[in-house]
Amino acid sequence: MKKLALFLAFILLFGLFCGCARRGGKDSVTLNVLNWGDYIDEDLLKQFEAETGIYVNYTTMATNEEMLVKLQQPDCIYDICFPSDYIIEKLVADDLLYALNKDNIPNMQHIDGRFLDLSFDPGNEYSVPYMWGTVGILYNTTLVDDPVDSWDILWNEKYSGQILMYDSIRDTMGVALLKLGHSINTREQSDILDAEAALIEQKPLVLAYLGDPIKDRMIAGGGALAIVYSGDAMWCIDENPDLAYAVPATGTNLWFDNIIIPKTSQHTAEAEAFINFLCNPEVAAQNAEYIGYSTPNSAALEIMGEDYIDNPTYNPSQELLDKCDIFHDLGNFINVYNDSWNRVKSFVG
Repeated sequence: MKKLALFLAFILLFGLFCGCARRGGKDSVTLNVLNWGDYIDEDLLKQFEAETGIYVNYTTMATNEEMLVKLQQPDCIYDICFPSDYIIEKLVADDLLYALNKDNIPNMQHIDGRFLDLSFDPGNEYSVPYMWGTVGILYNTTLVDDPVDSWDILWNEKYSGQILMYDSIRDTMGVALLKLGHSINTREQSDILDAEAALIEQKPLVLAYLGDPIKDRMIAGGGALAIVYSGDAMWCIDENPDLAYAVPATGTNLWFDNIIIPKTSQHTAEAEAFINFLCNPEVAAQNAEYIGYSTPNSAALEIMGEDYIDNPTYNPSQELLDKCDIFHDLGNFINVYNDSWNRVKSFVG
């Protein structure tokens, strides 16, 4: 019996050793992936690992600016990241991205041509579209009895203490700029000061400046109006049918999150395999249905069907999109935005 017990213990230890060797041995590769919270179906990570033998170390960030700081480090550890348009523009300008070998990403053929060759990455030399959407107003139909067709409603005193805004420089400053009829990419200091004054005027009405927790607040009925991304709106409405989403007729920010490989990556071929996996139509459809954001993958959208194709929150009309604008990198002028935003956040009326 002692010999049998020793033999079984040896078998167990040998199996554990082999498992560790497969995961961390000299021939294994682990991709370090940095993404937004709630922005991938994590079952797909396991599927990718099973299909390829490449392992994924998955971490999240809260803002584009947080991710930018990480990617600017000379010892950046990440192999895959999911930044937004204006951050990609800056990363390209700073020569921090790896030029993709598209022969390793044949599934790019499924990406809708409308979302390729955009201004922040001409020719998609450095990035592959992941998700896209709009910024708009999520509102509780049991609490809001005014038309939600203008950014002005976020300054309506009737909803004092029931308005949620993003804790985000570009998004919230952008809303104020849109309300005032200014460009969301303005480099006029007077425009920024106007937006700052508008946000300070609004601040007594604001319940909180939040990130992802906005979703839970709105689902629970904890707010009347909130700035949200369209994909979050889809998820919230599914959880609470009293909620609805609107984009003011004057337009909004049209945003794109793309997949990039930092120049510091030591596993570019494996990273491209991961990108190609995410562009597989069936994978892209499962991923988009899980997280609620709009897929740029036309083949995936066909799989998802009419409920998504005909949904104006998920797939807005081209007429609306033509009125929208993409954020651009502001260079050093971002410091003017930062200074104004800090004054808004610190203001006590």
